[in-house]
Amino acid sequence: MQKKLLVVVATSALLALSGCGMLPSKTDEAQKWSAEKLYAEAREEMSAGQYDAAIKLFQRLESNYPFGTYATQAQMEIAYAHYKARDQAEALAAVERFIKLHPNHAQVDYMYYLRGLINFNDQIGFLSVIYSQDPSERDPRATREAFAAFKALVDRFPNSKYAPDAIARLNYLINAMAQYEVHVANYYFRRGAYMAAVNRAQNAVSDYSESPSREEALFIMIRSYDKLGMFDLRDDTQRVFLLNYPDSRFMNPNATGDAPWWKFWSKSGAKPAPKDVVAK
Repeated sequence: MQKKLLVVVATSALLALSGCGMLPSKTDEAQKWSAEKLYAEAREEMSAGQYDAAIKLFQRLESNYPFGTYATQAQMEIAYAHYKARDQAEALAAVERFIKLHPNHAQVDYMYYLRGLINFNDQIGFLSVIYSQDPSERDPRATREAFAAFKALVDRFPNSKYAPDAIARLNYLINAMAQYEVHVANYYFRRGAYMAAVNRAQNAVSDYSESPSREEALFIMIRSYDKLGMFDLRDDTQRVFLLNYPDSRFMNPNATGDAPWWKFWSKSGAKPAPKDVVAK
């Protein structure tokens, strides 16, 4: 009797387990949902931070209803969900796909903006802003790609509501690229490669003349020319330096200096994909 009871219990447990596996998931149920319900459920998952689940539902929405505003909205939301999930490659792929399919869409400027943010965040570690490491010490490739993306937005859509923020980020990125040149120049100077230091500092001075890094670049040039025994060039550079920065902190070895320029960025990531294109 006890043996039979154990068999019954074991069988019941197996059936319960298999039953759980047979329960339809939300994605399975979604096959029969209307476009409105699919969109609402996907947005609910997004709001809960369940980006993978949201992406699957948006993909189902696009697959089941490939024509109309819900499909294009789903494509935008997929890109944003990948961005929020910090999946840069998938986010960029979704953005590029949307731009290719809908170059004249009413909200395509948002996708240009999102493309910039994806690269921007890759460059300096946003979504959570990095305050412990100077972003100029990182690989400048993502910096240049972010700059190109934001510039494309501003050039193509100068009246876009995203343009002012893009311009602010462009200015930031200009400073980052200039500071990268200064960082490399300092690296060469510390290792005694003074001519290489001069060349990289000159890049910052000539290519990014409006950047705050120009001050330090000129100072590196003065020190490098001095080490090279090129005193005429040293003196000429110093005259330019003092004319432009008469109260420079670099002339005061005891100055504590202000916080690094790159710590002043206060903006966070992208806003959700605009939803006013969805039919109500």
